[in-house]
Amino acid sequence: MKVLVLGAGNVGRAIAWDLRDEFEVWVGDRSEERLNSVKDFAETVKIDASNFDSLVETMKSFELVVGALPGRFGYSSVKAAIKAGVDMVDVSFMPENPLELREEAEKAQVTVIFDAGFAPGLSHILMGRIWQEIDELKEGYIYVGGLPREPRPPLYYRITWSPKDLIEEYTRPARVIRNGNVTAVDPFEKIERVTVGDFEFEAFVSDGLRSLLESVKAEKLEEWTLRWPGHLEKMKVLRELGFFKSEHIDKTLEVITPLMTYESPDFSIMQVVGRGILDGKKKEIGYLLYDEEKEGFTSMARVTGFTAAIVARLVAEKGCIFGVIPPEILGMRIDTFTRITEELAERGITLERWENAPPGDS
Repeated sequence: MKVLVLGAGNVGRAIAWDLRDEFEVWVGDRSEERLNSVKDFAETVKIDASNFDSLVETMKSFELVVGALPGRFGYSSVKAAIKAGVDMVDVSFMPENPLELREEAEKAQVTVIFDAGFAPGLSHILMGRIWQEIDELKEGYIYVGGLPREPRPPLYYRITWSPKDLIEEYTRPARVIRNGNVTAVDPFEKIERVTVGDFEFEAFVSDGLRSLLESVKAEKLEEWTLRWPGHLEKMKVLRELGFFKSEHIDKTLEVITPLMTYESPDFSIMQVVGRGILDGKKKEIGYLLYDEEKEGFTSMARVTGFTAAIVARLVAEKGCIFGVIPPEILGMRIDTFTRITEELAERGITLERWENAPPGDS
């Protein structure tokens, strides 16, 4: 099977590397430098994702597309896949709602699984499993972060993905469920100190629930993104001073991106917790995931790219129905959930499950 990976950045490289032994893998990007980084294990093709018609024609030569482009290209690349009649798995974190393309995908007999990375992605898969195992979900929380092991001042963060998408997290209203209703809140309405695993972090509410807002019913459902202490207050000040406005963002990134670009191994951590009622009794189910940089890939590339690659295999095996499918559906099905988590474990990504008390609690 010929597979096209869109994007030769950190995540795209990890996806192509993971798929290399089972598929004829091609990687498309507009950067020759990035394409050169994957030539040891993939064929390459120069692609301009902003040229819709050209993208459609290129996709027609493949049986499966895996999208690892910045969010601004996500929706149009999914539309291109549907028009080309090719299945697609995407991790782009597009601002649009891909479920709006469900009817088009079904008519074209195409399968699209969107938000199939780490968060959103694996976060949804874990919450979908919790939702399936509890009779009545009262509240659910996702705590997630990709962080440097050795944070450096002044911003205590290392960029491992799109800088513009990072800033989007601090400016876009965060949609959550409170009192059973979907509402949008300021991501910096409250900066909290939280403990996840063996670490203490700062956390802010983020707009990562996306399709969970429709598929999971709860009185309260929130995603919180984790940062090392000292980062968020500085980001909040920059936002309040207007440095993240569209007319200033490029110049701002010129200044702050070098401050968040340095050598330090990264790690990924996620805790997904659901509390509710099972068999008439209070019940808590949780998952704790941890991963570190290894084998030449950042941890964020591993947890995002390997999750997408595993989901791509499911689609290649025609294990999913036609249409546009949110990732939590894969968690609600025990067969796909087990397949994904077992394959992540084979790649050295640890996942612990608990009931009623998180790991380490007495």
